[in-house]
Amino acid sequence: MIKRILPYEGLLHEVVEHAGVLYIGGIVPEDTSLDMSGQANDVLGQMSRLLATLGSDMSKVLQVTIFMTDLSEKAAFNAAWKAHFAEAHLPARAAVGVADLGPNVKLEMTAMAARPG
Repeated sequence: MIKRILPYEGLLHEVVEHAGVLYIGGIVPEDTSLDMSGQANDVLGQMSRLLATLGSDMSKVLQVTIFMTDLSEKAAFNAAWKAHFAEAHLPARAAVGVADLGPNVKLEMTAMAARPG
Protein backbone atom coordinates (compact mmCIF):
# COMPACT_ATOMS: atom_id res chain seq x y z
CA MET A 1 0.00 0.00 0.00
CA ILE A 2 1.32 3.43 -0.90
CA LYS A 3 0.63 6.25 1.54
CA ARG A 4 1.17 9.86 0.49
CA ILE A 5 1.92 12.39 3.20
CA LEU A 6 1.85 16.19 3.33
CA PRO A 7 0.88 17.51 -0.11
CA TYR A 8 3.10 20.37 -1.26
CA GLU A 9 1.52 23.16 -3.34
CA GLY A 10 -0.31 20.67 -5.54
CA LEU A 11 2.94 19.60 -7.28
CA LEU A 12 4.16 16.72 -5.16
CA HIS A 13 3.89 15.06 -1.80
CA GLU A 14 6.62 15.95 0.67
CA VAL A 15 6.78 12.30 1.77
CA VAL A 16 5.54 9.10 0.17
CA GLU A 17 5.57 5.91 2.24
CA HIS A 18 5.65 2.42 0.80
CA ALA A 19 6.39 -0.86 2.61
CA GLY A 20 7.84 0.93 5.64
CA VAL A 21 10.15 3.18 3.64
CA LEU A 22 9.72 6.97 3.66
CA TYR A 23 10.64 8.69 0.39
CA ILE A 24 11.33 12.33 1.18
CA GLY A 25 11.06 14.90 -1.59
CA GLY A 26 13.44 17.81 -2.06
CA ILE A 27 14.16 19.85 1.07
CA VAL A 28 15.68 23.30 0.61
CA PRO A 29 16.86 25.74 3.28
CA GLU A 30 14.28 28.03 4.83
CA ASP A 31 16.94 30.75 5.35
CA THR A 32 18.82 31.29 2.10
CA SER A 33 20.90 34.12 3.59
CA LEU A 34 23.05 31.51 5.39
CA ASP A 35 26.38 30.15 4.15
CA MET A 36 26.71 26.50 3.08
CA SER A 37 27.22 25.24 6.64
CA GLY A 38 24.16 27.15 7.84
CA GLN A 39 22.00 26.00 4.93
CA ALA A 40 23.12 22.41 5.45
CA ASN A 41 22.23 22.58 9.15
CA ASP A 42 18.86 24.12 8.21
CA VAL A 43 18.03 21.33 5.73
CA LEU A 44 19.27 18.52 7.99
CA GLY A 45 17.30 20.01 10.89
CA GLN A 46 14.16 20.09 8.75
CA MET A 47 14.72 16.45 7.81
CA SER A 48 15.19 15.48 11.46
CA ARG A 49 11.97 17.21 12.52
CA LEU A 50 10.03 15.73 9.60
CA LEU A 51 11.23 12.22 10.43
CA ALA A 52 10.26 12.69 14.08
CA THR A 53 6.69 13.62 13.09
CA LEU A 54 6.53 10.40 11.03
CA GLY A 55 7.82 8.11 13.78
CA SER A 56 11.37 7.80 12.48
CA ASP A 57 14.70 9.53 13.08
CA MET A 58 18.07 10.30 11.51
CA SER A 59 19.47 6.88 12.50
CA LYS A 60 16.93 5.32 10.11
CA VAL A 61 17.99 7.34 7.04
CA LEU A 62 19.06 4.89 4.35
CA GLN A 63 20.09 7.10 1.43
CA VAL A 64 20.45 10.81 0.69
CA THR A 65 21.01 12.67 -2.57
CA ILE A 66 22.43 16.17 -2.19
CA PHE A 67 22.19 18.67 -5.03
CA MET A 68 24.75 21.48 -4.59
CA THR A 69 25.32 24.60 -6.67
CA ASP A 70 29.02 24.71 -5.71
CA LEU A 71 30.83 21.45 -5.03
CA SER A 72 33.84 23.40 -3.75
CA GLU A 73 31.70 23.98 -0.61
CA LYS A 74 31.45 20.25 0.08
CA ALA A 75 33.79 20.45 3.10
CA ALA A 76 31.45 22.93 4.82
CA PHE A 77 28.52 20.67 4.01
CA ASN A 78 30.38 17.63 5.39
CA ALA A 79 31.00 19.38 8.72
CA ALA A 80 27.24 19.91 9.16
CA TRP A 81 26.55 16.37 7.96
CA LYS A 82 28.79 14.86 10.65
CA ALA A 83 26.98 16.87 13.32
CA HIS A 84 23.63 15.29 12.33
CA PHE A 85 24.61 11.65 11.76
CA ALA A 86 26.35 9.31 14.17
CA GLU A 87 29.16 7.37 12.50
CA ALA A 88 27.34 4.08 13.12
CA HIS A 89 24.27 5.39 11.24
CA LEU A 90 25.75 7.15 8.21
CA PRO A 91 23.46 6.67 5.20
CA ALA A 92 24.57 6.01 1.65
CA ARG A 93 24.77 9.29 -0.21
CA ALA A 94 25.62 11.06 -3.44
CA ALA A 95 26.43 14.72 -4.02
CA VAL A 96 25.54 16.12 -7.42
CA GLY A 97 26.63 19.49 -8.79
CA VAL A 98 23.83 21.52 -10.37
CA ALA A 99 23.70 24.92 -12.04
CA ASP A 100 20.81 26.47 -10.14
CA LEU A 101 18.33 25.65 -7.36
CA GLY A 102 16.72 29.06 -7.01
CA PRO A 103 17.81 32.43 -5.64
CA ASN A 104 20.56 31.95 -3.02
CA VAL A 105 19.70 28.26 -2.52
CA LYS A 106 22.97 26.35 -2.16
CA LEU A 107 21.57 22.84 -1.73
CA GLU A 108 18.55 20.59 -1.95
CA MET A 109 18.28 17.11 -0.47
CA THR A 110 16.12 14.07 -1.07
CA ALA A 111 16.21 11.00 1.17
CA MET A 112 14.87 7.56 1.93
CA ALA A 113 14.39 6.42 5.52
CA ALA A 114 12.97 3.39 7.28
CA ARG A 115 9.88 3.78 9.39
CA PRO A 116 10.01 1.29 12.27
CA GLY A 117 6.92 -0.72 13.06
